Amino acid sequence: PPLPLRRFSQTPQLKGIVTKLYSRQGFHLQLQADGTIDGTKEEDNAVFNLIPVGLRVVAIQGVQTKLYLAMNSDGYLYTSEHFTPECKFKESVFENYYVTYSSMIYRQQQSGRGWYLGLNKEGEIMKGNHVKKNKPAAHFLPKPLKVAMYREPSLHDLTEFSRSGSGTPTKSRSASALLNGGKAVSQNEST
Repeated sequence: PPLPLRRFSQTPQLKGIVTKLYSRQGFHLQLQADGTIDGTKEEDNAVFNLIPVGLRVVAIQGVQTKLYLAMNSDGYLYTSEHFTPECKFKESVFENYYVTYSSMIYRQQQSGRGWYLGLNKEGEIMKGNHVKKNKPAAHFLPKPLKVAMYREPSLHDLTEFSRSGSGTPTKSRSASALLNGGKAVSQNEST
């Protein structure tokens, strides 16, 4: 009898890499257990799954947390449990073997300039629309640890989550700061 089709869709078919992303600023990109994204000199939380989801398009997923990196319409980087269109990054090789990652769906409206994943000199995550592709902030050197096979991430519609708050940062300053490295939060330091 013919095999049920469902079995095939569960088979990992995408060849990606488990990698560290070393910034030209001297930090490894890291995704901490609480969802904070920043740069670190340590390498414990600095391992990512780079899953191909299109031609030179990747999903960047923290190995420990299983959270995806995503960029919202304000250019803020955040983490998402679900794979949405905001989790798709275009991977471009810059000269000197550095790689840039830009949002697949957001860019400057007038100029069409991309919004990039970037770290500043302090290792803090930058707003995507402030990162220029020819500056060190945007340049990452993948350090692949191994090749791995992945299942295709199932795409969730953004509208499904925009009300639940799981993917969309609120407009308040504390949430933005928390999503962008957690260093600038002053209101919540009562602990």
